[in-house]
Amino acid sequence: MRILGQTNIDFMGMRRVFFVVSLILVMVGMASIVIKGLELGIDFVGGTELVVEFEEAIPVGEIRSAMTDAGFDQAVIRTFGVPRDILIRTIEMDREDQRVRDIILQTLTERFPDNSITVLREDSIGPTIGAELRRDATMAIIVALFAILGYIAIRFKFVYGLGAVAAIFHDVLIAVGLLSLLHGLSPYLNLEISQHIIAAFLTIIGLSVNDTVVVFDRIRENLKLYRSWSIYDVINKSINDTLSRTIITSGTVLIVLIVLFVFGGEVTRGFAFTLIIGVIIGTYSSIYIASALVIEWVNRSQVKAKVAKVS
Repeated sequence: MRILGQTNIDFMGMRRVFFVVSLILVMVGMASIVIKGLELGIDFVGGTELVVEFEEAIPVGEIRSAMTDAGFDQAVIRTFGVPRDILIRTIEMDREDQRVRDIILQTLTERFPDNSITVLREDSIGPTIGAELRRDATMAIIVALFAILGYIAIRFKFVYGLGAVAAIFHDVLIAVGLLSLLHGLSPYLNLEISQHIIAAFLTIIGLSVNDTVVVFDRIRENLKLYRSWSIYDVINKSINDTLSRTIITSGTVLIVLIVLFVFGGEVTRGFAFTLIIGVIIGTYSSIYIASALVIEWVNRSQVKAKVAKVS
């Protein structure tokens, strides 16, 4: 199925402009991580986390004051989707014979006696488990990247594998940077790094490499069909040949993710938002990072070969 006729867009003619665009996006994201940092979820830092629903909305400042009086000076407190729902997280576990959960609920009940409270979610993870999860999440991403590099290097050529992995690094770096930059700007953008977000990163890797492999496969076919063409023309034609398929695939995935982001609730919203970023950036990078890096590599290799022949 094609939604576009045969196009003849000079994608590679703008590749260096988009190299600059990508560099700016990565630098802005990295600057946000350095300045603002990343909000790690309880999965990775350990502690106790409660999501409570008040009958009537209460200002976050009043809840923070109550938690400070109870001895939780470093507690993270924010709205959780809607003003009546509040997330309370503390790095403390249980205190002697009293659970942190019970202390928090007792404090809130005493401070706001006329406002009924319902516990929507409760999590408690030790710091050792949190450290193990951080380590395992990092290893999962690294192993996935090396596996993809090996697969594409064997199926195509090593330079194609490098292009694909560079595009994946590009996608993940931009996604992480945007999560840092946008976190907390809206009650609907609670983008803390949790196991759900790590799952989203791994899904981004899969989606990005899938789109890249489709383009690379067409490049390989066209290199055999158009032997007299330059690598520049072959890659441009290959991208145009797969453009309709790319729009259909990425477009349908985006529709599902947007619906999940809007209607899926707070628990899945961060996952959906991360994937929305990943699908858009991954589609872009398969053209302007992976394919463009192949052109740059081949062109430089040809120049070196000519220089070596002359000398």
